[in-house]
Amino acid sequence: MIICTGTIKLDPAKADEARTAMTTMMEATLEEDGCQGYTFAADLSEPGVFHLTEQWDDAEAIDKHLKEPHMADLMAAMGTLGVTEAAIWQHEVSDSKRMM
Repeated sequence: MIICTGTIKLDPAKADEARTAMTTMMEATLEEDGCQGYTFAADLSEPGVFHLTEQWDDAEAIDKHLKEPHMADLMAAMGTLGVTEAAIWQHEVSDSKRMM
């Protein structure tokens, strides 16, 4: 399994527009083969900050995801949202266990 985590910082005045674009992206991505989870979440203490968590079966699924039209749509939307910082990390997971 591959897990991706990240943070996107953008103009807080554009947060509602970002939520709309991110919700559209989440809904489309969750329908993709190989996607086990895909969530954007607004930071509770820092306006304009969103966290991303993705779960994928394998690198092939991620590669396909990056070429999807809804990915291009999100990237175009990000250009209008005053993004000041974005970092997404990919983690390969060999084992996991439930904590709670």
